[in-house]
Amino acid sequence: MSKTRRTATPAKSESTLKQRKSSRDIIAKKEKDFLDESKTQVRRAAPKLSASAQALEDLKHVSWWSLLLRGQLVEYVLTHQRWILVIGLLPAQALWMIFILVLERFAFLTRSSKKHAAKVDIVVKQIKSWNEEGRKKLMCTARPGWKVMSLRVGKYKKTHRNIDLSALNEIVEVDETRGVVRVEPLVSMGQLTTLLNSMGWTLPVIPELDDLTVGGLIAGYGVESQSHKSGLFQHICTAFEIVLSSGDIKYCTPTNENKELFYAIPWSYGSIGFLMSAELKLMRAKKYVHLTYHPFHTKRGFVEKFAQESLKEDPVDFIEALVYSKNKGVVMTGNMVDDVPSGGNVNHIGYWYKKFFYSHAEQTMANSKTTTEEYIPLREYYHRHTRGIFWELLDIIPFANSSWFLFLFGWLLPIKVSLLKVTQTETTRRMYEENHVVQDMLVPVSTLSRALSAFDELYDIFPLWLCPMKIPREEMRGMVGPTPDGEEMFVDIGAYGNPKAPSYHHIDTSRAVEDFVREVHGFQGLYADSYHTRGEFRDMFDHTLLDKMRAKYNCLDAFPEPYDKVCKNARL
Repeated sequence: MSKTRRTATPAKSESTLKQRKSSRDIIAKKEKDFLDESKTQVRRAAPKLSASAQALEDLKHVSWWSLLLRGQLVEYVLTHQRWILVIGLLPAQALWMIFILVLERFAFLTRSSKKHAAKVDIVVKQIKSWNEEGRKKLMCTARPGWKVMSLRVGKYKKTHRNIDLSALNEIVEVDETRGVVRVEPLVSMGQLTTLLNSMGWTLPVIPELDDLTVGGLIAGYGVESQSHKSGLFQHICTAFEIVLSSGDIKYCTPTNENKELFYAIPWSYGSIGFLMSAELKLMRAKKYVHLTYHPFHTKRGFVEKFAQESLKEDPVDFIEALVYSKNKGVVMTGNMVDDVPSGGNVNHIGYWYKKFFYSHAEQTMANSKTTTEEYIPLREYYHRHTRGIFWELLDIIPFANSSWFLFLFGWLLPIKVSLLKVTQTETTRRMYEENHVVQDMLVPVSTLSRALSAFDELYDIFPLWLCPMKIPREEMRGMVGPTPDGEEMFVDIGAYGNPKAPSYHHIDTSRAVEDFVREVHGFQGLYADSYHTRGEFRDMFDHTLLDKMRAKYNCLDAFPEPYDKVCKNARL
């Protein structure tokens, strides 16, 4: 694939951002129209947003009684005091989750291949009905936008034919002889760790948040602190079962006659067919993670340690890092163990009253200038970032990480992302869109220092989450792969928060970051806001195999391209 790159520097000044217009003149008309339309929509929305924001600011100075009489109390609470509603809904959420856990356990005890086949048949009938009606609309899943982990809601759900996959949420089989687990696409990481760890098993890659689903981690992407050894979530998959636009069912493995489909499905974002099940590799679990915290107060030392640990021939089981400022960060390395030595410190970080993990790591760093070690129960380590949604919960409940709140309400956490999305007002959504960043960028580990400088210059957001991952060369290249010079080790840089950079602008800055990532042959997480043009998106992601499969299996009038589902114009 051609890799023509636009020139980008790791740290663009505000003046550089304003010089984009001259380079855009060479972009194809379709791409230019996309940018013009995006800016037009922003200009149209800006006065409304400004007026709404000013009105809401004025409400701060009005009494609650006056707000009630004016019928504006609900809007004020949902925007400025949203924590009141969220905390009020926590008990109901807890009862609902207990009910769901009981259902999940019952479903596993009554599992059968026939039960799964009956669910697949229901999906097949929906697709065949769509064919009989003349294939008039493109298809997508019927899953409501508020249920997905992305902060945005896909507008295409309203114009496409919705196919109901909601019943595909069970673990079909744990085959201990073959060392695989077969799961349906809506099975979550929380479901998997609850069951597998109790049986003495785990997965080589388990992304940190409970509600991430198997289907999303395959069709999008999934990374975790074991990814430097085992790759992305797609790399622990041994088989996919998929229903095509014709209603035909294909079983795909890396070695059978459908191997092209197998390699094309990851990152395809539902543009080839509907995933019915996946087989995932199993590995034996141990009781604890022996975690070591390596504090650093210089960027150079931090980057060198992170790269050194990631590139070892025989690395530790777990590697991640948190960056708290330009020159302050902690690299965490760990191994699974069964026993805690005499005098070893066991830390149950999942207890309801414990501080969120990111702040625990920072406090550990503050308390010691040398390395610190502790032992964390395995499942609590896996979901260490779930309770605070990393640190994003503090944007909703500013005191959520305080001792008194955790002691009183910590047992009700985590808050579901779906609950946060349902309670958003339109004004809140717009404010988040323009003033809040949720991005994961995957860059070669050799460019980490440059990337941190770029993120600091363009975003100025801390903490940052860093996780190394191997993207190996495979028999067939899908949407992602090693760099042109063969580099396979990447690092996911997660930026979640409100940017403080003076020159920040949600469109221009996002495009500047995307430019940098494309320049270094990196990738962008598909769940996040994307301001690429179609050509730039195809420059970042290799569509060669995907295009071939979409043409071969008559997908062009059946499913939208990934770009048409992830670009900013496709999402609210």
